[in-house]
Amino acid sequence: MLPGWIDLLQWPAMAASVVAAWLVASSRQRRRNVGFWVFLASNLLWAAWGWHAGAWALIALQVALAALNIRGVFKTEPPAPPDQAQA
Repeated sequence: MLPGWIDLLQWPAMAASVVAAWLVASSRQRRRNVGFWVFLASNLLWAAWGWHAGAWALIALQVALAALNIRGVFKTEPPAPPDQAQA
């Protein structure tokens, strides 16, 4: 018997996590930023699968990692231009 569709969420969640880790390790700011967004998508997928599986520790981990990924999104925003008056 084939697993339910919710059981299959673990595979795109895993793939998204791997792709996100690769992107976050990039030296390009835009790729790093996209990586954090992909990580957030993987957090949602893992949390949905964890809810279905009753994996409460996994859900707690995803909430904590989502908070760190949100922090990462804000840290990869382009910095404000330097104030020319202070130069």
